[in-house]
Amino acid sequence: MSRSPAHTVLVVLATALAAVVAALPPSGPAGGAGSNPATRTGPTPDRPTLAGGRAPGCATPLAPSRPVTGTPWAQQRYAPERLAPLATGAGVTVAVVDSGVDRAHPQLAGRVLTGDDLLDPGGDGTRDCAGHGTGVASIIAAAPRPGVAFRGLAPDARILPVRVSEQQVVDGRESGRTVSAGDFARAIRWAVDRGADVLNLSVVLYADDPAVRAAIAHAVDRDVVVVAAAGNLHENGNPRPFPAAYDGVLGVGAIGADGVRSPFSQTGPYVDLVAPGGDVLMAAPRQGHLRAEGTSYAVPFVAGTAALLREYRPELNAAQVAQRIVASTDPAPGDRAGGAYGVGVLNPYRAITDVGGGAPGGLRPAAALADDRADPAVLARQARRATARHRALALAGISGALVATAVLLALVVPRGARRRWRPPGTAGT
Repeated sequence: MSRSPAHTVLVVLATALAAVVAALPPSGPAGGAGSNPATRTGPTPDRPTLAGGRAPGCATPLAPSRPVTGTPWAQQRYAPERLAPLATGAGVTVAVVDSGVDRAHPQLAGRVLTGDDLLDPGGDGTRDCAGHGTGVASIIAAAPRPGVAFRGLAPDARILPVRVSEQQVVDGRESGRTVSAGDFARAIRWAVDRGADVLNLSVVLYADDPAVRAAIAHAVDRDVVVVAAAGNLHENGNPRPFPAAYDGVLGVGAIGADGVRSPFSQTGPYVDLVAPGGDVLMAAPRQGHLRAEGTSYAVPFVAGTAALLREYRPELNAAQVAQRIVASTDPAPGDRAGGAYGVGVLNPYRAITDVGGGAPGGLRPAAALADDRADPAVLARQARRATARHRALALAGISGALVATAVLLALVVPRGARRRWRPPGTAGT
């Protein structure tokens, strides 16, 4: 069956996005059963716009969602409250090239910049007809709210929305508009040229498009941390996903609450690490929360961590930030062979606090993340062992000095006492 260029780009969202987004029950916990399955998608480019939005309304309004008070499993794992005293993403701009980001959600109010809309000229990227981009942005930057446990990893980061899709998957069928590969590339360039520090690409193309490849190279050259989804077609043969497969891009796979790779999460050399992507809680457009699954939703956990690092360690360039993120991962279960988990499971706290890794002043080539790169986990382990050796040697030196002092005192004190502490050869009084 022939497919239009737009569809080629956003097999993108239909696939990368994720499998099932379900509306939660009125005010139940994050684990409640949902009705209304749907999947999300999204990308965007360049004109100033009215925040009210003169662009046409959504063809298919999303079902309303209610706030969820329970703490989601990913948040229990990462405890953003431990990160907040160190960094909150303040001063960092994260571009979310997706389905738009609804700035009206209470947890995103004041955090969403005026962006662009490649689907509807005149839009500013803040209309989300799929819910995907809003959810992705909330995992990065949702603000704490009374009575709501859910919050983003980097709640003070600024979100720059670029709308490129409104595609959804309902009852197994793709529906909704998407942009062409060329416009997707334009969206990336627009975000980079408007000051993005981190680029969140929760979308997947299954073709190596020259324009997109060049746009990613442009982002890397401009010192932007680029994070992309590894794709959800593991059971369909793991077709090579782009932009995740490009050099200089952090490719992210998905795990569930048990820490095991989600069945849909693709495997291959393009997976640099994994993050929560199963049964993930996120903000829904306007208000409330939804749960969803997909590598799309694992990406913002990594992008949020990059935002924290860009605030906490501003002297690091993008390649060094990426290096710290992969070098500080937790061990993954089972055999890492075959690219199921990359180097391990994202650990934002260790990425910020671990000693070593990402030293300033080094080279920042995209090849730092190429397939033939040295294993960052091994490098980090070696750095930690070197630090431990230095400490051990220092302690040994101190211990030796103390022992020598004790021996000296043991010899000198008795003699001094016999002489009543007079120097040798001094006449007594």
